[in-house]
This record gives sequence, structure tokens and C-alpha cells, in this order.
Amino acid sequence: MSGLLVYVMGPSGAGKDSLLQRAASHAGSSLRLMKRYITRSAESEGEDAFSLSPDAFDAMEARGEFAMSWRANGLAYGIPIALDELLEQGHTVLVNGSRAYCESAVQRYQSVLVVLVQVDPPLLLERLLQRGRESRQEIARRLARNTVLDTAFMDRLREQGARLALVDNSGELDSAVAQLLHTIEQATTLERQ
Repeated sequence: MSGLLVYVMGPSGAGKDSLLQRAASHAGSSLRLMKRYITRSAESEGEDAFSLSPDAFDAMEARGEFAMSWRANGLAYGIPIALDELLEQGHTVLVNGSRAYCESAVQRYQSVLVVLVQVDPPLLLERLLQRGRESRQEIARRLARNTVLDTAFMDRLREQGARLALVDNSGELDSAVAQLLHTIEQATTLERQ
């Protein structure tokens, strides 16, 4: 029996990394969290990821060391090939994904749950401003694009028969973690039937 891939995505500032880390470390959790490779400086704030130069990333990709890889927002992202081994062993694996690769993941993996993490727009704006990576104008464009993309993107995934879930991370992190864990439990129960 293959395991369940939990493909988590959402806008920058939605708190995906915090949500995934807390869910994976939850008492009694058997979830596995894949750490991504990113062509972003290790000193930059954000998720706990392996930092690579673009050349090193390209070399790993050419050697087939990624189960998934994509480019988005001027960066390259990769999920280690160990993902496939964990799924073959029947594990439930959490991945911090991207819209850029989501449809490919849905087509490639037999058992996928796509989770969209959402945050109230004013709170998301505040989080993005605190990070200081983008100007206010860039953030405004990003937020406007997210609203349109979320609706159209999720509709397209539904048409492809993907299993989808929404998690609201506008409040306490523990509440969002509980939502995510409940959603995963429901999905794994359906898998067993």
C-alpha cells in the first residue's frame, strides 16, 4: 500500500512552514515532513530548508536527486527523492509545495491530498510587511493575484478529481494544526476503506 502525500500550499506569509513543523512534531504523530532545497540564502528568514546555489541545484536535478522540482518567484525548489521511498513504505508525508508543481504532483502520485492554507488578507498583508522582502506595491500585487489564483486554481484541481482541503491559519497556530491533522486523519481513513 502506498502512503499519502499531503501537498500543502498557500501564499507567502500564510505560515505553511510553522504549520507543517508543528503538525509533524505533534505528540503521537507519525507524519514525515520533507525538507525542501531552495536557491535562497541560508541567512534569509523563512522556512527551515537546505540552501543551494543555482548551479548546485541544477546539478542535483540533473542527477535525478529530486522527486519534485520547480521554479517560482525567481527561485528553484526541490523535494528529495526520499519522498518516493517514504510513500512506497506507506508513510504519510508532508510537503511544502507550490502552485507551480501542484498539478504535476496530482497527476504523478496515486494518493494525494492538496491542502490550501489561507489567511485573512489584512493579516497576510501585515505578515508580509513584517518580513520586509517586498515593497508595499509588490505585496499588494501578490495579494490581488492570490485571490484570483486560489479560486481558479482550486476549481481546476476539482475538475481533475483531486482531493482538496482548506486550512485557515488566521488565528492561533494550534487551531490550524488541529484542522490539518483532522483533515489528514479523514483522508487516511478514506484510503484504508
